[in-house]
Amino acid sequence: MASKRRKDPLWARIVLIFGAVLLVASGGTLVAAQTLIASATSSITTDSLLDAAGAGGDEGNDISGAVNMLLAGIDARDKDSATTSVLADTIIILHIPETHDQAYLISIPRDWSVQIPPYEKTGFQGGIQKINSSFSVGYDGDGSEQEKRARGMESLANTLNKITGIKFNGAALIDFGGFEKIIHAMGGVDMCVDEQATSIHLGINAEGHLYQGWYDEAADQVRGLPAGYEPYVHKLGCRKMSSTLALDYARIRKSLSDGDYGRQRHQQQLMKAIAKQATSSGVLTDLGKLNGLVQAAGEAFILDTQGTPVVDFIYTLKGVAANDLMLIKTNNGQFRSVTDANGSSAETLDSLSMDMLAAAKDGTLGTFLIENPTFIAKSS
Repeated sequence: MASKRRKDPLWARIVLIFGAVLLVASGGTLVAAQTLIASATSSITTDSLLDAAGAGGDEGNDISGAVNMLLAGIDARDKDSATTSVLADTIIILHIPETHDQAYLISIPRDWSVQIPPYEKTGFQGGIQKINSSFSVGYDGDGSEQEKRARGMESLANTLNKITGIKFNGAALIDFGGFEKIIHAMGGVDMCVDEQATSIHLGINAEGHLYQGWYDEAADQVRGLPAGYEPYVHKLGCRKMSSTLALDYARIRKSLSDGDYGRQRHQQQLMKAIAKQATSSGVLTDLGKLNGLVQAAGEAFILDTQGTPVVDFIYTLKGVAANDLMLIKTNNGQFRSVTDANGSSAETLDSLSMDMLAAAKDGTLGTFLIENPTFIAKSS
């Protein structure tokens, strides 16, 4: 019998910014806000995640203008899996314009075929691969888990920098466990299912009990469900979702009409739902829930602010509210297929998508979107 394997696509999120700035945004006193921020930031794991891709240097990390942050989540596999590499399952650029009153979430397709630059720390010589592999280029090799993850993030950032020219003011890496704790601490999130979707990980029985299975990619089916359980189906409509259901919904791509683009959209929608829930009165007026959220957010991240104190980031971006999050897609949401160097199906970005990334680099993304509104994804 085949050994059980799970593949957990994991998400990078900006909950830290919203979680730590809750009292600031809600008109709390400066002392209370500073206390909350200190609590949120004291347990954050910080590390160097950026090298040449960072916006620091001798001149320092200037966050008074437009800000670009790299957010990434990893596909962490069980250690007994035959596959040892870890891929960047989710890659998002958080762009804040110079006005600091808007936020754009740009999802980068994980199957984008790119030239990954050499990475000296692991001896990688460079080559054409899918961009999610750029994380494994740094992750592979000796070192602690944190050291491997930090190298993976650095390689991913360097790859994006070489392709787009974007220098990142900061970066954050989050794993599945941390993300689950954040949603659980808030008591779930409100999500709208815009297309019926069948889970490839979660089962349910006639009594409504859920069970976590795993997806056998080779056989294209869910494994590990007990007798009487069938794959869970997310029905159309809006509802409060638990952390288990919300995460499951945001992982699905197989049963969606637009595949990975649908998954990207749902991940972005979940980010926005988390931000809204984190700043709702139900969280702000419940000190136990608020403290739980702040603690979960503080423990969930590996963060690099390029030398800028976290508190400075928080106060600089405090004008960005949940409703100011705009969701951005590439290729007009259509998969543009190419065959990569290994003969596998991959994706390329069209010239207009590259222009959009150039606009993020130059701080003119707002103008670009006015002229090209089809790049804006549905927010719910």
